[in-house]
Amino acid sequence: MNTSPPRVATLADLDAIAPLFDAYRQFYAQPPDPALATRFIRERMQNNESAILLAFDANARAIGFCQLYPSFCSVEAQPIYVLYDLFVAPEARRTGAGKALLLAAEQLAIANGKVRMDLTTARVNARAQSLYESLGWVRDKVFYAYSRHPGMKEPT
Repeated sequence: MNTSPPRVATLADLDAIAPLFDAYRQFYAQPPDPALATRFIRERMQNNESAILLAFDANARAIGFCQLYPSFCSVEAQPIYVLYDLFVAPEARRTGAGKALLLAAEQLAIANGKVRMDLTTARVNARAQSLYESLGWVRDKVFYAYSRHPGMKEPT
């Protein structure tokens, strides 16, 4: 399967991105919710809160996406991107679409003055980890990542 170079998505691409985003959420054990996926992506795009890259097959069908959130690194005192979402449709995996999205994300980061990109992935997602490392991403061996949902009861 041939792919064309990824490009920055616009609001006109919402109908192509939303099903991929919904499938991405399902990959991480969330229930299907096309309306939620559409609303979430629409809001990010309307509010300029993220940059989304889309990958297409030779028939111009969207097969993958990458979503980057602008942020900052306080230690470096510089702007960065958090690459939060990367997804390629199962039937389009091993076509180079994921690699193309990561390389396009790096070019977008350079063009937008970002000094670094950060990402996290599931420990069991060995295929993605292999791709990241093949492109020069370095696994953090210094810091642990923690999360907390505000307002949740503290453990006893």
